[in-house]
Amino acid sequence: KVVAGAEQVSKESGEYDYDTGIALLKATRGAPTNRRLAKILQEEGVKRLINRIEADYMRDKRLNEIDEDLYFIVDEKANTIDLTEKGRDLLSPNEQALFVLPDISIEVDVIRNDPDLSAEDKVRQEEEAHRTYAEKSQAVHNINQLMKAYTLFEKDVQYLVSEDGRVIIVDEATGRPQPGRRFADGLHQALEAKEGVKLQDETRTVATITVQNLFRMYHKLAGMTGTAETEASELWAIYKLDVAVIPTNRPIRRFDQEDQIFRTKREKYNAIIEEISRLHQLGLPVLVGTISVEVSELLSRMLSRRGIKHQLLNARHHDKEAQIVAGAGQVGAVTIATNMAGRGTDIKLAPEVVHLDRQTVESTLTLSDKLPSGSGLRQYLQENPSGLQVIGTERHEARRIDRQLRGRSGRQGDPGSSRFYLSLEDDLMRLFGSERIAAVMDKLGAEEGEVIEAGMVTRSIERAQKKVEARNFEMRKHVLDYDDVMNQQRQVIYNRRRDLLEQQSAHEQVADMIEESVNDIVASHVNAEGPADEWDWEGLQTEFGSTFFLAGTVPEDERAHARVEALREQLLATVREAYQRRIDVVGEELFREVEKSIALHTIDTCWQEHLHEIDELKDGIGFVGVGGKNPLIEYKRGAYDMFESLIARIAQETLRNLFQMRIDISPEALEPARQPSRINAVHRDATNMGFRGVEPTPTGVPGQPSQLRGSGGGSNEGRAVRQPVVREQPKVGRNAPCPCGSGKKYKRCCGVNA
Repeated sequence: KVVAGAEQVSKESGEYDYDTGIALLKATRGAPTNRRLAKILQEEGVKRLINRIEADYMRDKRLNEIDEDLYFIVDEKANTIDLTEKGRDLLSPNEQALFVLPDISIEVDVIRNDPDLSAEDKVRQEEEAHRTYAEKSQAVHNINQLMKAYTLFEKDVQYLVSEDGRVIIVDEATGRPQPGRRFADGLHQALEAKEGVKLQDETRTVATITVQNLFRMYHKLAGMTGTAETEASELWAIYKLDVAVIPTNRPIRRFDQEDQIFRTKREKYNAIIEEISRLHQLGLPVLVGTISVEVSELLSRMLSRRGIKHQLLNARHHDKEAQIVAGAGQVGAVTIATNMAGRGTDIKLAPEVVHLDRQTVESTLTLSDKLPSGSGLRQYLQENPSGLQVIGTERHEARRIDRQLRGRSGRQGDPGSSRFYLSLEDDLMRLFGSERIAAVMDKLGAEEGEVIEAGMVTRSIERAQKKVEARNFEMRKHVLDYDDVMNQQRQVIYNRRRDLLEQQSAHEQVADMIEESVNDIVASHVNAEGPADEWDWEGLQTEFGSTFFLAGTVPEDERAHARVEALREQLLATVREAYQRRIDVVGEELFREVEKSIALHTIDTCWQEHLHEIDELKDGIGFVGVGGKNPLIEYKRGAYDMFESLIARIAQETLRNLFQMRIDISPEALEPARQPSRINAVHRDATNMGFRGVEPTPTGVPGQPSQLRGSGGGSNEGRAVRQPVVREQPKVGRNAPCPCGSGKKYKRCCGVNA
């Protein structure tokens, strides 16, 4: 409505007043990609008016008044969307508190310290608080992801829908489909809901690394590309790599023409079709480069209406890339392609299209030559084109991608030409440079339908690209700064895992874990400076039993005279004796295989949980900036504390899984081959490793074919023989909602002792 009203004012008066400018400012904040709005913004003086009004409101700190009439605010540059108060009222008219997330730690603390509540009431209210928080958090997150899917992601641009009903990501730089990738954090499911296709399960991250840190793992690093010069500063900042420009094998004969700029996309596309038609009639091959599937298919339909035969290459037809590009240099060939065109495939020109005098061009036109606009050679090349003609439908955010498209032509001394067709409605121009360029076009007197071709405008566009490149580099550097923290942790975990894989057994690591775990248990519950009878004997026995599943500690009548070192040695001896008994029952070789497998599995499981927790930390760490703190420093502190907890958890989980393990040995497993696949290692439900408990027979004798018995050899629980039970429910992650319905995470509810 705002856009339509502004159009009407424009038609009636020929200019926009201040109130109309306010309405247009609201439209740009709520629907910046609206096509009718984009057309209005290209009219003379409109963007200056909007910027002046925005500056006025920001100066008076009244920008919130602009947003009062909007349901949401879109920030294309930051790729974010924020609901306004009006939007929240619309989505949740009966429950305004849905979008107000309480501080759960404060709520729980109030409940626990309320003297009027009984213990049962405290537990119930705490569970209710966790459940409410989880429901609200999930609802708000889902709404935000759905809004982002509908407003910031466009079909056939950032993604496409395959014939079998799958949402497939389209790589922004290459235009190639990425069928193995999915957007994280529920965004992919939001896109599936938007397109009405089947929702796939959310993927779980099992390993993560940035491209920069992946490359930095190599001892020697080098590369060769035709477009690295524009990224020289980033290559040095990240990898400490210099960029050296190597002269071409043969002089460049490609003629790079000045950009042609139009006011609207419609004018631009019409001009592109006319140019393709002209070149096609001359029998020259034409390669049209687009930045999205949508634009490539639009141009394809326009050419079909003209009756011009052509080939279409985009993410839907990527399997034919080599064949299509290989024939793109034939007489009269027209190829429309996204940015992936021709990478790794040389476009060979037919002899008939190379009719330019080589000596004349090579003596005049080289890589470093700049042709003045009035030169005779420039006019000659424009009037007598030769070789592959490259047409770009839009400038990319990175100059490197534009150069890759130009580089499809003029290879190995072949003649050719390239030109970009732009409009003020293009994303790059609209977001980063259209106001200045529009002012230049106004001064040059460009009317609707006219084209501007000037070096000054082209240079302004390149400055806008440099600005975007710098912004994108800062974003990548920001991601790398955060990943450097994870990279140190990743190296520790991977080194530990590699050591396990390369060794014959995990015996030494497990022995160290046992000793460290016993020391930690003793240190946590024993005050060496206080009397022994005041030590936390109950807590010590509980933690010792939950870790090693052994019942024995110090009898009550002996506790008053206990000594710290003697207690530590007694607990260590109890654990080692029980562990050795298990080895004797099963056999050294067989037990070491199971021991190593469990140690590796525990590292992998705990690391995956740690990655999820780190993602949660990263998502919320930006809010500390409100308090004047540096988010990166706070992230490093939080990640360090979490990593220390991870190391302790790996040791604790490994010991729990080993000591509560039951090994049922079939007769075949006792053959000399001792195949590990014949061993059924089973665990209690509490381990959450996908196994169920099996009790051993009570007749096991060390050295004889038997089954491991007892709970680590020290428990008197049920002796009856039970058959293995297959898990009926899927594995529950430590950070997933507890299946009991409490609303808590599994690790803080039923899995607290897992």
